[in-house]
Amino acid sequence: MSNFSILKFGGTSVGSASRIKALYEIVTTLGKTKKLIVVCSAVSGITDMLLLASNAATHSEDEMRHHLKHIKSKQLEIINDLFNGRSRVEISKSINTLLNELEKLLMGVCYTQELSPRTSDAIAGFGEQLSCTIIAEYFKYCKTAAIYCDARKFITTDDKYGEAQVDFKVTDEKIKSFFKETNTIYVVTGFIGSTASGISTTLGRGGSDYTASIIGGALQVREIQIWTDVSGVYTADPRKVPEAFPIAKLSYIEALEMCYFGAKVIHPPTIQPALNRNIPLFIKNSMRPDDTGTFISLDSGDRSHYVKGITSIDKVHVVTLQGSGMIGVAGVAARVFGTLATHHISVILITQGSSEHNITFAIKPEVSALAKK
Repeated sequence: MSNFSILKFGGTSVGSASRIKALYEIVTTLGKTKKLIVVCSAVSGITDMLLLASNAATHSEDEMRHHLKHIKSKQLEIINDLFNGRSRVEISKSINTLLNELEKLLMGVCYTQELSPRTSDAIAGFGEQLSCTIIAEYFKYCKTAAIYCDARKFITTDDKYGEAQVDFKVTDEKIKSFFKETNTIYVVTGFIGSTASGISTTLGRGGSDYTASIIGGALQVREIQIWTDVSGVYTADPRKVPEAFPIAKLSYIEALEMCYFGAKVIHPPTIQPALNRNIPLFIKNSMRPDDTGTFISLDSGDRSHYVKGITSIDKVHVVTLQGSGMIGVAGVAARVFGTLATHHISVILITQGSSEHNITFAIKPEVSALAKK
């Protein structure tokens, strides 16, 4: 086990100059007693804006430039609030270099009027590059040793753009050789990786949590802290159930079930690397750092409540396959779900009548047309 602790900060936790200053206070306070790796998301809303810009580029340069202008202005607004003098000039140069690279990619889409999954991933990953560059430089500006780390150097994936799968054997070795236990704080880009040939990929929405867990599992760190804008995993969605409250302790399996079925506090794949190495996860609120939050480990904690929480998924499509020809026929379910798997369609829920007359399954709306076909 290494002496590192990993802190991951989500989009709202890096969403403004004031939030980055609060992040700095959290990190430097914990850094007095821990070796830290800090994984950061893009500034809140920027990944969505990048995707809007890339899609707009397929049909309208003016619309693309409208979104690009917003992306640029948000970065410069944060820089102007964080830095002064020569430091502001230097970081502005670095950010403008990244923004120029982004503009070239977007113009390429404009010229071809075609957005491939590979290009979409390259564009979507700029949010983390921008935010982490600013955050690492702010640490240096405040006289705290920090280094910007591009996760594409050590997270190797396949070429399933949009939700790339990690090659853990290669990735773990790269991570172990990359991170050394020093007093320097590592600021790492979440969400992004690269193929073996160096092509940019993304790990799926919410993938910055996954980045933290991938690194944590490889290094066998002491803990992984996920800093977000809520005080842990709640018993229900507090926007729908005002009486909901944070759960103090969850087991990995309980957390995985809740997150997979609608609790958006953690990206579901995050759990597995931590579970494999028995690394505790903490869910903390960066806006209320003194709140207890949720502690996730092998132990589910308080067993006085039979029900830990209730989750819901808002948008699903339900498909029912039925017919008398299914009754008593072996292998129908295997054929149905094998066909879906072949076309990379994940099933959220499965139910079957006792008569074996029908099979019903729930899927994401964006794949329902393909599933029906």
